[in-house]
Amino acid sequence: MDVFDLEGEAAFDPQRHVEKILGRSGGGDVAVACWEPGQISPNHCHPHATEIYFCFTGGGTMRTADQTVAIAPGAVVVHPPGELHEYENGAARTLLFRVRYGPDLAARHFAWRGRAGFRQSAEDADYFRHHPPAPAVRVAAD
Repeated sequence: MDVFDLEGEAAFDPQRHVEKILGRSGGGDVAVACWEPGQISPNHCHPHATEIYFCFTGGGTMRTADQTVAIAPGAVVVHPPGELHEYENGAARTLLFRVRYGPDLAARHFAWRGRAGFRQSAEDADYFRHHPPAPAVRVAAD
């Protein structure tokens, strides 16, 4: 059994969000993700892993190709393998608890809004050439 004090493990950085792995178990890991106001994650996916976020404090917005969802304390978000997603933090410091599991936890980065100079790696560009992101689903207006 592993027990973690999320607030005690929190580490914030005004330059970038911080993900601190707290433990590894059963083909996955658990982490605390700490966000300052306005920070944005890369738009990325985990081709062979499920990623789950639990909002402990703060909140923001989670985006996928077809959904934009407000995240607040108590919210749980589950991203299945291969789902492209991006998190944008809101106006307050945020603490998320993250769980990833699967045969390969590696991330593939597609883009990074707000990050000047971001360059996609050759490996990530090759992945998205072979697995293009799904276009956003459009809902007809009534």
